[in-house]
Amino acid sequence: MELAKEAASEQANFQVIDNRVQRGKGYAIRCGMREARGALVFYMDADLSVPLEEIDRFLAYFEANPDAEVLLGSRQHPESRIERRQGLLRQTMGKAFNRVLRSLSLLPFRDTQCGFKAFRREAAREIFALQTIDGFAFDVEVLLLAQSLGYSVRELPVRWLNSPESKVHIVRDSLRMLADAFTVQRRVARILRRRQTAKA
Repeated sequence: MELAKEAASEQANFQVIDNRVQRGKGYAIRCGMREARGALVFYMDADLSVPLEEIDRFLAYFEANPDAEVLLGSRQHPESRIERRQGLLRQTMGKAFNRVLRSLSLLPFRDTQCGFKAFRREAAREIFALQTIDGFAFDVEVLLLAQSLGYSVRELPVRWLNSPESKVHIVRDSLRMLADAFTVQRRVARILRRRQTAKA
């Protein structure tokens, strides 16, 4: 936190958000995205498994495709450059997780958990105003909300260098994400129904 504050003090457009209580990755991302003010909003993993240079590729895609509203990096995209792979167990669990999502017709995407995603401002505001999950399955909720709200979602290739310092517990967190995935579709449906009722 102190390192972040020191870096922010040298950059007028940096802001450090201190949540003080650790509530999970989903909560931290939600807080940051709700504070974002740019026309295009990104979130990415702090270990930079997807290098910062990939931002330029996503910015260029937004500029060339004005109808695209949500972009997600995909390690499973055939054009992705995987320069340092995850361990075999982690790869297998990740692929199995996304296979379950597709088999349940929850999401059609090949890689929901890559921590590199970008949004046009209005899409980010609407999605993260409704997003609720604090844990690792928040990515599934974000994409379900984007899909249910009618936003155009595209998968793009990325350059990926796996960080060996990942704090994700392979079995425990994978099972927790799977349990969350089974309930998130109903939760999103309830949120959208309440929202539609409030507008009526």
